[in-house]
Amino acid sequence: MKPVKVRFAPSPTGKLHVGNLRTALVNYLYARQQNGQFMLRIDDTDDERSRPEFETAIRRDLEWMGMGWDCEDRQSARLARYDEALAHLLASGRAYACYETPEELSLKRKAQLMAGRPPVYDRAALKLGEAEKAKFEEMGRRPHYRFLLKDEEVSWEDLVRGPVSYHMSSLSDPVLIREDGRVIYTLASVVDDIDHQITTILRGEDHVTNSAAQIQLFEALGATPPEMGHLALLAGADGEGLSKRLGSLAIEQLRAEGVLPAALASLLARIGTSDPVTAQPSLEEIIAGFNIASFGRATAKFSTGELQQLNAKLIQNLDFDSVSTALGAAGYGAIDAAFWEVVKGNLNNIAEAGKWWDICCQPITPIIEDAGFMEIAASLLPEAELDDQSWSNWTKAISARTGAKGKALFMPLRLAITGQNAGPDMGRLLPYIGYGRVINRLKGQQD
Repeated sequence: MKPVKVRFAPSPTGKLHVGNLRTALVNYLYARQQNGQFMLRIDDTDDERSRPEFETAIRRDLEWMGMGWDCEDRQSARLARYDEALAHLLASGRAYACYETPEELSLKRKAQLMAGRPPVYDRAALKLGEAEKAKFEEMGRRPHYRFLLKDEEVSWEDLVRGPVSYHMSSLSDPVLIREDGRVIYTLASVVDDIDHQITTILRGEDHVTNSAAQIQLFEALGATPPEMGHLALLAGADGEGLSKRLGSLAIEQLRAEGVLPAALASLLARIGTSDPVTAQPSLEEIIAGFNIASFGRATAKFSTGELQQLNAKLIQNLDFDSVSTALGAAGYGAIDAAFWEVVKGNLNNIAEAGKWWDICCQPITPIIEDAGFMEIAASLLPEAELDDQSWSNWTKAISARTGAKGKALFMPLRLAITGQNAGPDMGRLLPYIGYGRVINRLKGQQD
């Protein structure tokens, strides 16, 4: 049995979003769980839309996730190989030239639909003689090439969906090469998978019909089709189809918002499976618990709220050494390990530690609900360096003077001193704010 080898094949025509990152992650986890290889293949034959900056961004996102690849290739370097494959198919009678224009094909489809028939290509080009082809050539028409499907049922055991069967009579002969000479994904992907010895293809369920046709194409090129698994597509948390907002949720945007790679991997590795989604701090732990058989056919629901919860759980368990570099890069190199321990239990992302540092060290707008209460509080604050006991002793004195207890005691003080209605333990936060700032804020001053 061949060692497992999978591939992630993005087109550099845009940035990675949660949908295609999930495909990449599942391939990566499957390869590593099977002690196999993970290949990066850049599908850049669309020279009108492919951009170097998009390829750079894709690589950066994969590296940020910790998903290193073992080998790589790009389709634009293999155009001669696709021409060879087409020549082989033409010689064996499994490919043929077509001369219809896009407008003519559109009219055919409309006529078939109006007649209540499926819009399947009628193979009119197979009836063309050499003289008719030559006439089209003289008119300036260039052919596109189609793959001749066999009129039979194609079946395979899908790693996710179980037994799958398609009768090819319901499908049009797929286009392999466009009239402008550009190779289509159907051919290029199969040729690449053969040459790179890909053993397993894991992709979205929207490719199921493509897979049926490509299985015949593998066989026509003398190769055994790889194993295949088709994942249910992502939907929003409400179960509706993936919205444009969520579908365009770029990975670089999540990174900028302070999402940890481990949080994103923890979610994308488990949604759509029978396994519970849990916060797992490393890819190694996620790999150890990965099982492709646990994926089901039900729609996989992606929730940004669930992602934020996972992110918070992971951040709140990070030690200072894990975040010091990121804090320094964000301009918060003054934050030390003690301050991180004070605030991390209230963070949803690393950047929020900087917010609390600013609250302690920079001017804020105090929220004063009762100036008289604040005046009493200010008079009872000891004129000394504040420490871990200052808050407890101070609030006891305020309570004894005013009779305020519980929320009525603590909330007005928190609002005045931090400008926030929730946050870290005030007893631990107070020493970082300092006596002078506390007094000024109790007086309603923007210190």
